[in-house]
Amino acid sequence: MKYPTLAVLLATVVVLPAWAALKQGDTAPDFSAQASLAGKTFEFSLAAALRHGPVVVYFYPSAFTEGCNVQAHEFAVNMEKFQAAGATVIGVSLDNIIRLNAFSADPQYCAGKVPVASDPDGKIANSYQLKIDPEEHGFKDTRGIEVGHGFTERTTFVVSPRGVIAAAIGGLGSAENVARALAESQRLAANAKPVKQ
Repeated sequence: MKYPTLAVLLATVVVLPAWAALKQGDTAPDFSAQASLAGKTFEFSLAAALRHGPVVVYFYPSAFTEGCNVQAHEFAVNMEKFQAAGATVIGVSLDNIIRLNAFSADPQYCAGKVPVASDPDGKIANSYQLKIDPEEHGFKDTRGIEVGHGFTERTTFVVSPRGVIAAAIGGLGSAENVARALAESQRLAANAKPVKQ
C-alpha cells in the first residue's frame, strides 16, 4: 500500500463520527415532552400526533442561535405547506421551557406557528442516537443571553403515521433542511392518496 493511500484511509477513519443517528426504515422512538407554541406551554406526544398524519421531528442545537433562528423562521413561513401535506412539525432542543416560550412566540423565528419541545436531559435526542456536544460555558445567544446547555446535532426526521422514519435529514444548512423536510412530507402525502381508477 502506498503512503498517500494510507494517509487518506487514516484521515477518513479520523473524521467519521462515532455516532450514527437513526435512519430511514427505523422505528421512531415515541416520546412525550413539555413544549411551547406561541409562548404557551403544552404537553406534546408523538404517538398522539401520529394519529393525524406524519410528524416532522426536527432536532436543533439551541433557540436564539443563528442557524436555529433561520431554521425556525423557514418552518414558520412554510407551516401552511406542511399542514397541507397533513404533517405536524415539532422542534426539539435541550433548551428549558422558559427559553422555548420566548422562542416560540418570537415573531422573527417561530412566529407563534412552530411548536418546540424541551429535552433538557437529552433523553429524546439520545433515543434518536444523536450526538450532543457539551455546553460551552459563556456562549451567548443572539440576544446576548448565556445558553447554558449542550447542543444537539441538527437532524430532522420525517416520521410516517405508522411510526417509521421515512426520511432522516442531516448535514444540511438550516433552510435546506426545512426544504427537504417539506419535500419528504409532500411525498408521503402524495403516496397516501388513493389512486383514481
